Amino acid sequence: MLSDLERKEIEEELRNYPLPRAGCLDALKVVQRHRGWVPDEQIADVAEVLGMTADELDGIATFYPFIFRRPVGRHIVAICDGFACWIMGYQKLFEALVERLGVSWGGTTADGRFTLLPISCMGHCDRAPAMMVDEDVYGNLTTEQIGQILEQYK
Repeated sequence: MLSDLERKEIEEELRNYPLPRAGCLDALKVVQRHRGWVPDEQIADVAEVLGMTADELDGIATFYPFIFRRPVGRHIVAICDGFACWIMGYQKLFEALVERLGVSWGGTTADGRFTLLPISCMGHCDRAPAMMVDEDVYGNLTTEQIGQILEQYK
């Protein structure tokens, strides 16, 4: 069940849209902000509020890479694997992250601190290779910078 606070925040978000279903991403973000991810049960609850089926909302939730459908770490490390980042050294950065974190794609560190995710394009091709930690973007990366960047996130 949605908490009273989640339901209230979702209803506030929906005031910004002409139709409830148009606010589906914002509604999912409310749940994720409170729970850290969006469990199946809450998909059904949010869908009911929006006047959608759970399958419709699940299709939207699974399409967007930053709506998490399973538990994730406290910090999301997303490394761009788009073409520009690929040719500018993505593979070395990815290998350095895997070695440093001890996980591969979709994995969460044993301490629950980081989850490593790919993202097909961050739109920072002029700063390739690039990655994000939470909402902070880092570009023109080298493997030497990885440890320094990750240490900022406790």
